[in-house]
Amino acid sequence: MTNRRKFSAKFRVEAVELVISSGRPIAQVAPEIGVDEGTLGNWVRVWKEGIEEERGTMRGSGVVTVEKTLAILEIVAERGGASAKDVSQALGYPLPTVYRLLQALVQGDYLVHLKGERRFELGYKLDRLGVSLHRQIGVPAPVRAEIVRLHEAAQTAGYFAVYRGADVVVAYVVDSPAHPRLVPLNFGFHEAAHATAFGKILLAGMSTEQVGQYLEVHGTPRLTSTTITSRDELDAELSAVVNRGIAWEREEFVPGMTCAAIGVRNSAGMIVGSVAISAPTGQISGTRERELERVLRDASNQVSKYYRSGQVRRPSAGTGGVR
Repeated sequence: MTNRRKFSAKFRVEAVELVISSGRPIAQVAPEIGVDEGTLGNWVRVWKEGIEEERGTMRGSGVVTVEKTLAILEIVAERGGASAKDVSQALGYPLPTVYRLLQALVQGDYLVHLKGERRFELGYKLDRLGVSLHRQIGVPAPVRAEIVRLHEAAQTAGYFAVYRGADVVVAYVVDSPAHPRLVPLNFGFHEAAHATAFGKILLAGMSTEQVGQYLEVHGTPRLTSTTITSRDELDAELSAVVNRGIAWEREEFVPGMTCAAIGVRNSAGMIVGSVAISAPTGQISGTRERELERVLRDASNQVSKYYRSGQVRRPSAGTGGVR
């Protein structure tokens, strides 16, 4: 009587993964891993039947499928690429589900399948989506030029933020090795308006109802020991911002860093954006604070002029730097 070889569940999963991810025939893979061709064929058949069964149960559950697909895309992006098994372990999804959704993403050009490495990486369509996003939030060249001038004159990182629907979004950043941006503040950052200077400016430009709607979605999480988390305190701060015409945030967003912002207005006098700077708190004395405010107001006036009339600063005009 011949002893029948037993294979662990892990081995069976990895064998099926090898067949599916490599695209090679079962007859070619089976002898390489020491498995009878019929046995490996049965494992692959059971796996495919599981896929079909899941497709049936997932019909009518489109939202769940979309959420899982996006979660997979985010895992692959965060890890700089991942195998199906990596994704399954990270998210707790069954391997057949992961394979099905990965293949859908590959077919849509959102992922590429590197069969030789048995892993998935980001696809080329995502680059086109990124280009489209930049175009939709597009910052006109004259405005970008003013943020460059702000960065150079203030000797700080310079920012431009706008409304996008009900969100407050960083649309443009200029920095340098000597004056780096705050680490989270990249293009598209749209959180923590209650704790950022540009966020306070844009919240101050909203109605009370709009502020309430924004905070319902985003809340007021504590980011540092000085972050304002109370709605009453935040309302008082926003009233002060309206009266001063400038928002300061001292270590409310990132410890050791101070930010300031002033609003940009259109021809109707409504706030449509914000110019802002950030710098280490230790570098901001009373004198420098006044000089930064002057440079910010100049940048705000120039960008507002563009949004009101399309006019731009004459090439020879300067702002004067912060000493």
